[in-house]
Amino acid sequence: MARTRPLDVRGRTAVITGAASGMGAEVARELGRRGARLALVDRNADGLALLAAGLSGTGHTTHVVDLTEDAAVSALAAEIEASHPHVQTLVTCAGSSMLGNIDQLTMDEMRWLMDVNLWGTVNITQALLPALRREPAAHITHLVSIYGLAAPAGRIPYAMSKFAVRGFTESLRHELERSTVTVGAIYPAGVKTGIIGRGRFAAAIDPAVADRAAAAQAAMYHTEPADAAVRIVDATVHRRPRTMIGREARLVDMLARVTPTRYWAPMRKPLRNAIDTTTPIR
Repeated sequence: MARTRPLDVRGRTAVITGAASGMGAEVARELGRRGARLALVDRNADGLALLAAGLSGTGHTTHVVDLTEDAAVSALAAEIEASHPHVQTLVTCAGSSMLGNIDQLTMDEMRWLMDVNLWGTVNITQALLPALRREPAAHITHLVSIYGLAAPAGRIPYAMSKFAVRGFTESLRHELERSTVTVGAIYPAGVKTGIIGRGRFAAAIDPAVADRAAAAQAAMYHTEPADAAVRIVDATVHRRPRTMIGREARLVDMLARVTPTRYWAPMRKPLRNAIDTTTPIR
């Protein structure tokens, strides 16, 4: 079988992390419509139950777990494999955000986001890789971010985590290049999922100031989650190594390639309100 042959997801299992809300929920709905069996993973039990009740198809399972806990993830992998003999795809959508500049953030706050965004992704990928390798063809899709292409001010822990996920994804793709498992990265720009509103901010920031910055960031999001989900699922089915979602992602990708040390100059003005976590509310 050629490595580039598209996957047939009907009756095969897709594992989706962060499935209780946002992009994870939309990806689950899209894969369900295409006939996949789903293993839905999140910390939010109520959100998972609500999602599962409205999905197309049958054979779906829900799994409440914190992906930063190693023992829990190992148990999760065994649980999924026991319920789903053919794990064909893994789509990692779990993640969070963190507002604040270097003077406002603590080491604990930055470590927390790295644990969620990076180590949670690495953990579930490593745990499920043996099951994916048993399939004649399988694919891993990691959601990265536009901020895994270019690092803005005011988002140090988020950019660190997403650049790290990008590096993990690319290294893993190279390690698995002679196997039946392919690996791809998704770089969304502004998808209207509410992640910035549900994310955290440094404790040193006035909550009203953080809300203002989050609202300014959210106002820049233009892509509907359902539209992004179709792109993500298509990229997974076709086993694409790199997918941009949104005009801004393509522009930033090009900008970072053309001027890797000066891309921030044209990005600064559009982001000025979204990265301002210091100006008091008047």
